[in-house]
Amino acid sequence: MAECTTLDSLLEMGFDRNRAERAVAHTGNQGIERAMDWLMEHENDPDIDEPYVPPAGNTLGSTEEQIQSPTETSESIEGVEQEGDAKHPMTEEEKREQVKRLEELMKARQEERRERERQEEIEREKQRRKQGQELLQVKQKLQEDEMKKLADQRRREKMEDRLAKQRVKDKIARDREERARKFGGVSSSTGLSSPPSEAPLQSPPENQGAPPAKKDYDDCRIQVRLLDGSTLSTVFKAQEPLAAVRVYVQMNGANGQDFNLITPYPRRVYTDLDMEKPLRELGLVPSAVLVVTKKEIN
Repeated sequence: MAECTTLDSLLEMGFDRNRAERAVAHTGNQGIERAMDWLMEHENDPDIDEPYVPPAGNTLGSTEEQIQSPTETSESIEGVEQEGDAKHPMTEEEKREQVKRLEELMKARQEERRERERQEEIEREKQRRKQGQELLQVKQKLQEDEMKKLADQRRREKMEDRLAKQRVKDKIARDREERARKFGGVSSSTGLSSPPSEAPLQSPPENQGAPPAKKDYDDCRIQVRLLDGSTLSTVFKAQEPLAAVRVYVQMNGANGQDFNLITPYPRRVYTDLDMEKPLRELGLVPSAVLVVTKKEIN
């Protein structure tokens, strides 16, 4: 039984002649399976449907025995003549069987390719998830480092504040001791000429000075009301910018949402320019209540 040529088999299976000729030429006419593999691998090439011009001396549709040297061709002519009608074309039934077998083979190859692409897609998805997890870990690490940095800065500021308060207390104590020594000497010198009951009445006017100045607060207690109704409360330094409060809210209750900070009474919406201003300058010292609201999208 004679077999169809590779080109004929591809045409019987419904492939376009231009694609079939190109596949046969690129695979060196090495069989239907090689040609089918080439077609499936290059079916999306941009030039797959361009008219194919075979190289000079290359005859498509011929078997491997046709690609011979002139000597071999001349030696085989006699054998072909002797065979005569020994070879005969395939019957329609044989052609259908061969086409059916080739179609099943092509389906199997296509299924293998789909399975391979599916596995590759799974691997790509795994890589994407792995990169996403690594990115999340880096983000969490940066947030932790930022929180540690803020906590260390706050501890240093509290320590400096305690030392400053202690220095003020020590100075007040020294001033009291100095005044006690000073006024104690005056009262002892005048005690002989004036009744003891009158001395305490005369000393307070001498000790009274100007009214005490308004207290300059170094700390600021901020209470923040979140969107869900819960509240946060902490202490900041009076010279810290409003941005420190915003970072604190982002870390503890914003859940990644963009928001505005406002004061209800009197109502004021703080802008990006206000974020760099100290809490003292914004009038939030010694304590204030801020409300978190959703940021409107223009």
